[in-house]
Amino acid sequence: MTPASFLLVAALAAQGDTASFVVNDFRFASGETLPRLRLHYRTLGHPRRDPAGVVRNAVLILHGTGGSGGQFLSPLFASELYGSGQPLDTTAYYVILPDNIGHGRSSKPSDGLHARFPHYAYADMVAAQYRLVVEGLRVNHLRLVMGTSMGCMHSWLWAERYPDFMDGVVPLACLPTQIAGRNRMWRRMLIDDIRTDPDWKGGEYTTQPRGLRAALQLLFTAGSAPLVQQRVGPTRDSADAYITNWLDTRFAQTDANDLLYQVDASRDYDPSGALDRVRAPVLAINSADDFINPPELGVMERLIPKVQGARYVLIPTSDRTRGHGTHTAAAVWKEYFTPFLTGLEQRPAL
Repeated sequence: MTPASFLLVAALAAQGDTASFVVNDFRFASGETLPRLRLHYRTLGHPRRDPAGVVRNAVLILHGTGGSGGQFLSPLFASELYGSGQPLDTTAYYVILPDNIGHGRSSKPSDGLHARFPHYAYADMVAAQYRLVVEGLRVNHLRLVMGTSMGCMHSWLWAERYPDFMDGVVPLACLPTQIAGRNRMWRRMLIDDIRTDPDWKGGEYTTQPRGLRAALQLLFTAGSAPLVQQRVGPTRDSADAYITNWLDTRFAQTDANDLLYQVDASRDYDPSGALDRVRAPVLAINSADDFINPPELGVMERLIPKVQGARYVLIPTSDRTRGHGTHTAAAVWKEYFTPFLTGLEQRPAL
């Protein structure tokens, strides 16, 4: 991290608002309820309203599976987007960074309910995000909804369910269709690694089950990219050391029930049948070395024409891309993002 990046990230971490919004008696699509659903969030900047009272500068950024809103304060993302004169300059924009249900400091199974926690899905997560924005933060319009990985998929759901609520949408690293094929298979194997381990004990374990380590191995593989892993492990011994450290660190930081729920939540995702409901301009960005969303499937080329005003960018594999994780390396895709955002500013207000 350069000194300038360090100072920017430190300043961002100290600014804005960090708090939790509580929804009482939240009802999930499964019919289950939670008496108090806690949604933790961070905001950067301040909302600005037009003469009619409509917020015109709010940007909602949604994280991926196992992440949190705080990940968007990392130098890879923040130092490219939030500074003075940058695309999402926080003196001009009001940036909202929530922790989704089951993640970060929001309500999750490891808080105490374990496997009795409501079995949330993506529809529940997006509904909760909407309530946080509208009821918790009193924001009645978004300039932009963008997200990475799981947050990318949530962005597509926002575009369909609240088509007039935002001016633009930037989904990063996902496909607007049901999770199937290899993408579903590795998720199912990850879930089975945890559920079929006798140490899981139906979710009532006292120490993390051994199956969690196997699940994390799959998670690493899915998010990996050959060029990146070759750089961090150019020899046999360095590769062994790297993956051992990664697994040990993640195992110590991860709860098996939380991870199981996070991955299983994607089971209801399928925006492909309602893409004609999307009204806001869309900039969808994927990278060619993404194991989770392989471009050879041709899914984006088939579905993007169904979305009026959408553009799809496939970033070629290079030393700058990071596989699925390219979504957080803003320097790689900022050249497409900046003019898209500028174009939203020039469009008539909705």
